[in-house]
Amino acid sequence: MNRIAILISGRGSNMDAILDRIQSGHLEAQVAFVASDRPDAKGLEKAKSRAIPTEVLPYGDGKAKGEAALQNLMDRHDVNWLVLAGFMRILSEELVLRHQGRIVNIHPALLPSFPGAHGIEDAWDFGVKVTGVTVHLVDHLVDHGEILAQLPVRIKQDDDLESLERRIHRAEHRLYWRTLRSLFSGELKGRKEGSK
Repeated sequence: MNRIAILISGRGSNMDAILDRIQSGHLEAQVAFVASDRPDAKGLEKAKSRAIPTEVLPYGDGKAKGEAALQNLMDRHDVNWLVLAGFMRILSEELVLRHQGRIVNIHPALLPSFPGAHGIEDAWDFGVKVTGVTVHLVDHLVDHGEILAQLPVRIKQDDDLESLERRIHRAEHRLYWRTLRSLFSGELKGRKEGSK
């Protein structure tokens, strides 16, 4: 059984969608803990309501202390996958290299377009007709790691930014758990690895 830790910074809607699929038996994984860099993250209460251990990482004392606490938790709970679900911190190269190929992120745009913290807004402001979501492995650069899966979302004539955000989030909730299931089972090979 894959033991995962989920990192969040806010509402935890992607976390919720993943937990729903684990509970329904569609995704075979065990959540060791949910952690946030923010003590006021609403997703922590959602995780607690499901009886999942929660932790607040001490990023307020600096990245080094935040990551040291995270590594300690991962070691203590025997975690083999780190799942980022709206975690708004950039992981250090040292941590990424230590867990290379075992850290997964979801981004609300079709990478490599519109990386960074405002992918939905940036795509909207640029005026693209199609945007979407990307699940990728994390490397030491921002929103740069190997792409595992993408799902396009067409921008409709009657969309505004709020309606687009809602549809992007729905696409995230459909794509992330399926990609994790394929990744955990060994069915999914990253593009670069699969092309060798």
